[in-house]
Amino acid sequence: MSGEAREWVWEHSSSRGTARLVLLSIADRVADEQCVSWASLSSLATRTRASVSTVREAIDRLVHAGELERLDDLTGPQRSAVYRLPLAAQAAAEIAQEEHANPASQEVTGGAPMLRVSALRRYGIRPREVPQSSVRVRKPAVPESGRSRRKPAPRRTGFRHSDVSETGTQNRSEPELNRRYSSGGVVLPAAEWQLDDATHTWARQQGHLDRLGEQGLQAADAKWRAHRADFKPRPADAWAADWRSWVAREHAPGRPNLYAVPGKGPAAPGGMTRAEAHTAALLAALDEPTGTED
Repeated sequence: MSGEAREWVWEHSSSRGTARLVLLSIADRVADEQCVSWASLSSLATRTRASVSTVREAIDRLVHAGELERLDDLTGPQRSAVYRLPLAAQAAAEIAQEEHANPASQEVTGGAPMLRVSALRRYGIRPREVPQSSVRVRKPAVPESGRSRRKPAPRRTGFRHSDVSETGTQNRSEPELNRRYSSGGVVLPAAEWQLDDATHTWARQQGHLDRLGEQGLQAADAKWRAHRADFKPRPADAWAADWRSWVAREHAPGRPNLYAVPGKGPAAPGGMTRAEAHTAALLAALDEPTGTED
């Protein structure tokens, strides 16, 4: 299942730089279709060749963008942190539902499916044990010596990053409507999210605008808004990532191929990495006719 999770990151994630490497490292340890993984900060820093503080900031940006969840109530092997890729899990559930095409099956709405913790025990992931605090004997307010006691330092409850920006947005040209909701943890419904210039440029560079056409892209946007009308409000960055994932899977009118393949058009779409180009070429080779079709 880690291959499908990595493919989702390559094809649909809007992360960049160290955040993208961190998300790929976490996806590499995904065990099943729930897209749950475990990793320590030190191991992520070693694999991405980045400092621990940089990895922390990257995780904060991914969490704010809605592409990563921290499952604080679970713990992995060697007490490592447990994460989940919610958008990848949602995409996997939607694909499984379409393949089965069972009307009696439960429809995937409102995000990723409910987490099944019992299925994660085989991978060393289990609920975090909370130690029971013992009863302490209250000491007298004034010591017998008469000297004032020094106030103890507050107990550390975890990592606090007061100097890290909570937005983590990489869209410098997003409209004021999205920017108004992209900071301070404010969320908005899908109907109020507006298509910004950066997302439109992404669709053009990835070849989706040429594949779908302007009208097809508008139709895909309308279908996305109708399907997400009943979803819970999310940050603008999370809606942008979800919209890109939707458009990347949208069928072109009269063309079942979902991928923009370099070499089949007048020019290869810009913005594709070498790994994305190789993946698209392999998918194109699988789709080529062999002459034995009926």
